Amino acid sequence: GSDVLIVRHAQAGVPQQLAAEINRRRSPAGVLNAGDGLHEHPTQALLDLFTLCSHLDPQRPRLELLQGVKVAIVGDILHSRVARSNIYALVAAGADVHLAGPPTLLPKDFAQFVPGHTLPVHWQLEPALAGARFVIALRLQRERMSEFLIPSLQEYHHLFGLTQQRLRLCHPEVRVLHPGPVNRGVELSSEVMEDPSLNLIERQVAHGVAVRMALLYLMGGGRIPA
Repeated sequence: GSDVLIVRHAQAGVPQQLAAEINRRRSPAGVLNAGDGLHEHPTQALLDLFTLCSHLDPQRPRLELLQGVKVAIVGDILHSRVARSNIYALVAAGADVHLAGPPTLLPKDFAQFVPGHTLPVHWQLEPALAGARFVIALRLQRERMSEFLIPSLQEYHHLFGLTQQRLRLCHPEVRVLHPGPVNRGVELSSEVMEDPSLNLIERQVAHGVAVRMALLYLMGGGRIPA
C-alpha cells in the first residue's frame, strides 16, 4: 500500500529494478533514488542546482542563470554518485563544468561522460579553479576504495584541498559547495568551512529538506499551484 519508495542501496541500479517491477505490477507507487552504489544521487543534484540558482537570484531562482557559468567539481569523482548526477544536471543547465582530481580518482573517460559533450578534465587544481564561479568539493570515498589510490590524506590536501589562498584563483565572488560530511582539513580547510562568505554548505542542508519535501509531495500525488 506504499505510495512512495525511497531507496538507498550499495548496488547500482536497484532503484531502477524496483521501479520496473512496480510498473510491471501496474502499481501507482513512485520510486525515489536516494543514492545507488557508484551510479547517481539525483536529489543531491537537484538541491545543488537550487542552491546555485537561489544564490545567483534569491527572488527568482531559475536554471537560465547557470548558462555559461563555470563550475569546478573537485575530488574523488571516480567513486562519487553526487558527481555523476551533478555533471548531468549542470551540463543540461548550460553550465561550463570542469573536473579536477588525482589521475587515480579522475580517469580520462570522464571527459566523455555526457554523450555528445566533452568536459575539461584537470589533474591539477589550478586550471579548474581559474575563474570558477562555484566549486563543488567531493568527499573522499575511502570506504569505497579497494586500492591505495592516494598516497595520504595530507598529500591530497596539499594538492587538491580548497583553502582561502587557492580560492583566490576563482571568480571574486566564488562560493564553495560540499555534499557532506566534510573531512575537515582534507577536502576543505577549516577557514573555508567556517567562512559563510565563501561556502554555501548550510544553505545546501536547508535546501535539501525543502527539495526532498517537494519531491515527496509531487510523487505522492500533490499538484503544483497554477
